[in-house]
Amino acid sequence: MNKQNPMLRLWALGGKEQGRLKAAVALACVGVACGMLPYAAAARIIIGMLDGVRDMAFYAGWCAAAMAGYALRTVLYNMALALSHQAAFSILKHIRELVLAKLPRMPLGTVMDTSSGTIKQIIADQVQSMETPLAHLLPEMTSNILGPVFILLYLFFLDWRMALLSLASVPAGMLLMMPAMIGYGKKYEGSVAASQAMNAAIVEYIGGIEVIKAFNQGQNSYAKYAGRIRENAAYYYNWMKSCQLPVSLSKAVSPTTLITVLPVGWILYLGGSLPVDTFITSVILSLGIAGPLLAAMNFVDSLAKVGTIVGSVDEILNGKEQIHPMEPVPLRNRDICLHQVTFGYRPDQEVLHRIDLKIPEGTMTALVGPSGSGKSTIARLIAGFWDVEKGTVTMGRYNINDMPLEQLYSQIAFVSQDNYLFDDTIRENIRMGRMEATDQQVEEAARAAGCDGFIRQLERGYDTVAGSGGTHLSGGERQRIAIARAILKDAPVIIFDEATAYIDPENEALIQQAVAKLTQGKTVIVIAHRLSTITGADQIAVVNDGRIEALGTHETLRKSCPLYESMWQAHLGAKDGDAVC
Repeated sequence: MNKQNPMLRLWALGGKEQGRLKAAVALACVGVACGMLPYAAAARIIIGMLDGVRDMAFYAGWCAAAMAGYALRTVLYNMALALSHQAAFSILKHIRELVLAKLPRMPLGTVMDTSSGTIKQIIADQVQSMETPLAHLLPEMTSNILGPVFILLYLFFLDWRMALLSLASVPAGMLLMMPAMIGYGKKYEGSVAASQAMNAAIVEYIGGIEVIKAFNQGQNSYAKYAGRIRENAAYYYNWMKSCQLPVSLSKAVSPTTLITVLPVGWILYLGGSLPVDTFITSVILSLGIAGPLLAAMNFVDSLAKVGTIVGSVDEILNGKEQIHPMEPVPLRNRDICLHQVTFGYRPDQEVLHRIDLKIPEGTMTALVGPSGSGKSTIARLIAGFWDVEKGTVTMGRYNINDMPLEQLYSQIAFVSQDNYLFDDTIRENIRMGRMEATDQQVEEAARAAGCDGFIRQLERGYDTVAGSGGTHLSGGERQRIAIARAILKDAPVIIFDEATAYIDPENEALIQQAVAKLTQGKTVIVIAHRLSTITGADQIAVVNDGRIEALGTHETLRKSCPLYESMWQAHLGAKDGDAVC
């Protein structure tokens, strides 16, 4: 597929704002035409003075025309900028909405494999940097190019020789600029990569500050963080240094139109082939050519950036997503079946191998096994976080790939060992389970999850801000709030992925009782490292190396599955160790 021109792609992203941008360009062009009046007026005034005109009305008229032209140009230019800025910020908002709407539709693994620093830079920094091409490039660059074009057309109308003379210094300046322009797009891509590496290092350093302090790795971690910043600064310094000489020479040579216009024009005048009024008009108008063109060249930087920025945005917008139908399916039950499921996060890394598992509606199924055996992967496939391409996962006999994602997500409440809390109040974090829930329902869910007590002891109770990622709360507190969120959602299928991993023994019994009451009649899938919490499960699947090694109840597995028995004995030993402590 041919890659679309970046500016055309940016224009396409403009959507309904294209009308405003066109109006901005039109106003800017009319403003340019009005801006030529002061030049023409100055020429007529000088010619009048040389011709000995003493009528003050003549000079007053041309002065008024010059002022009117300048005023109209200013008003129209500002109107154009106002329209283009309104359109630009609306387009930036639209692009961010498209990206943010796209992320939930992408497989979770794709998002997780991209650093948060990179995603932040694309959504915040790179999209924001499109403001200049959108709000300024179209009206300003258009007017800065059209102004000299109109002047040149008029000069060619007056005398083609003077028109060519007024152009002589501009190409020379452009040629001097060429060394800085060669490979500009590639260099900008390199600057984006350097900035992304720096952002990722910053996010990693701040996010891992607790581990850095705990393991006394401040010096090593800071060295990596500081190194990325120095690399970013060095890249920009070396790039700008290489551009300094050609850019300076170009800006010094390009405006020197009088070097050719004055001497050659004077010779032509003396020779009688150039009228004095044409000579004077050409001198004055030539002064208005180079300035706007140099201003237009300032947007070359923006044009070079557009390709990289649009490419980064399109990498997300055109990324692979979970394609599901929009029409809900009529679920008669919530039996879940995995048939010959083979899955890997990457093509060369297979995690699950031909998994067969049936989870009847209204039962509790536990997934146990060594760390890294594939338990969480099975749970996440059932939840629809990735699409299964080899084998099938069905709910109520419907392949979940054929269900709308919204319908699938509404059927499942997922509580993992690393639940994220938003930088909002505890009440609103619980309400994420069901946004229309009342305050009373939120508090009832919290009581059921055993977290009402500690919440009310906080300084502002339910209105206490959890902090980014829940940093103001302990791991056990965050876990209980996540369980309250799932309880409030009241979904027919509940998945607990190591959900009690951070809960202290004093509260574990309370949580288990609450969960037991609230999961009655629901399909429950539990991944637990504490085997004592799942001894009453209807069935226990022992997962080992991406395969279901055994399936049965607690008692039957103790007799028939050596791996399960060894895990049970290890669990008992760990409990005895805790008791001794």
